[in-house]
Amino acid sequence: MRIGITLLTDLPWREAAPRWRAAEEMGFDHAWTYDHLVWGGLPDAPWRAAVPVLGAVAATTSRIRLGTLVASPNFRHPYQLFREAQALEDVSDGRLLLGLGTGGDLDSRLLAQPEMSVRERVDRFQEDVDLLVRLRSEDHVDADGRWFSVRDARTLPGLDRTPLLVAGNGPRSVRYAARVADGWVTTGPSTGTLSIDQLRQAWRSRRGRSAPPAGLFFDHPRRTVRNSARTADPRQRRGDREYVAAHPPHAARRRCDEGRGRGAGGGAAADAVTRSAGVRALSRGRCATWRGSSATAAAAGPG
Repeated sequence: MRIGITLLTDLPWREAAPRWRAAEEMGFDHAWTYDHLVWGGLPDAPWRAAVPVLGAVAATTSRIRLGTLVASPNFRHPYQLFREAQALEDVSDGRLLLGLGTGGDLDSRLLAQPEMSVRERVDRFQEDVDLLVRLRSEDHVDADGRWFSVRDARTLPGLDRTPLLVAGNGPRSVRYAARVADGWVTTGPSTGTLSIDQLRQAWRSRRGRSAPPAGLFFDHPRRTVRNSARTADPRQRRGDREYVAAHPPHAARRRCDEGRGRGAGGGAAADAVTRSAGVRALSRGRCATWRGSSATAAAAGPG
């Protein structure tokens, strides 16, 4: 069982640093932040870039894994992201989890980008990830894409210890994650016709990929987490490693309610809610001013 937490970047470092350290001290296995120019949950709050914050977190922690939920092609070329990920991998000594997604409308609007259909967003995202995969496995990379191109891109010193975790809920995106990614990020059950078991089937059906993803990272409300925990029978996983990352609901009041553990189930979910209540200690006793996040549980296997 592995449990993760999401912390936001709205607080100055002198206040945020103790919270990141506390997450590690409390035993969380991974900690995440949102890679946005502005987060829609707190659009009027102060905000800081994810990559430098994670670099600072890496320097002030030693064990907890650190991730992006999620890095998108909205405002960063994949080659730039690759270089930033290399730096984070180095500073963190291999603790980076690189969550990748299509990106939201808010960042696009802030940059006055042309409107894109959902299909175009997915097409651009998959081109972005395809190039990242090549950069991770090749050197002197040339690519001519609709959205992204490189010429003789050098890739030393590599990115060997960082999994690429692809977000997606629709059948096309889920199958794409099964084909190219090291893990899958999802917001829960709205994956069209694909269940988690079908994802595993899609993964195994891809040539040369006989093993399931290194992790299934679930970024979703507690109810779905509880259901996942109930079905996490180790006898059915056959060595699959599944994780769940936290997702802070937009409403501060709901965050606090979840921290109190109302309506929680037993087992893994109850343990997650207990940790969530512990994180509330970071709020200085004032739910309305707390901008940390709740934690949710993972159905996890070995490793």
